Amino acid sequence: MKLFVGLGNPGKEYEQTRHNIGFFVIDELAKRWNVSLKAAKFRGLFGTTSVFGEKVALCKPLTYMNLSGECVRPLIDFYGIAVEDVVIIYDDLDLPPGKIRLRLKGSSGGHNGVKSLIRHLGTEQFKRIRIGIGRPTNGQPVADYVLGRFTEEERRAVAEAVARAADACEQTVTTPFIQVMNDFNE
Repeated sequence: MKLFVGLGNPGKEYEQTRHNIGFFVIDELAKRWNVSLKAAKFRGLFGTTSVFGEKVALCKPLTYMNLSGECVRPLIDFYGIAVEDVVIIYDDLDLPPGKIRLRLKGSSGGHNGVKSLIRHLGTEQFKRIRIGIGRPTNGQPVADYVLGRFTEEERRAVAEAVARAADACEQTVTTPFIQVMNDFNE
């Protein structure tokens, strides 16, 4: 089984924030694949389906960003999912809005959700799709920026990035991730 996890924060106040872009991708995949995401004992919204003959799962942790690993670890343990079959999708301050970057491994880069995953999974070697949200340019604190909403100008680029990230996830179901990286990294 392949598991796609989008990072974000639960609750109405966070729905359209920059930090929730991972949730946007999971919502797009759920729509494409007709998957109903339901609350699960793993402290997340979770659903499974078959795509291109392969079993896949979608997850949106409800633990808040900084505790994402507390949802993902029990989930992969319960289903016996190999860490190599997990793809984490999240926001990245170091990429401009609209850019996506796929990686096989790496540090947290200061991202608290990824820090939690590294701590709970015991490795930095898991697949990632990072989606650019840019950095604040007006002296705004980073925490306020990531919990803020996209500007009108950013929305179009972000919508395109979410669609491309979902396309990359779809390709990952049947194609080695190295090839997907070659196809989607700019």
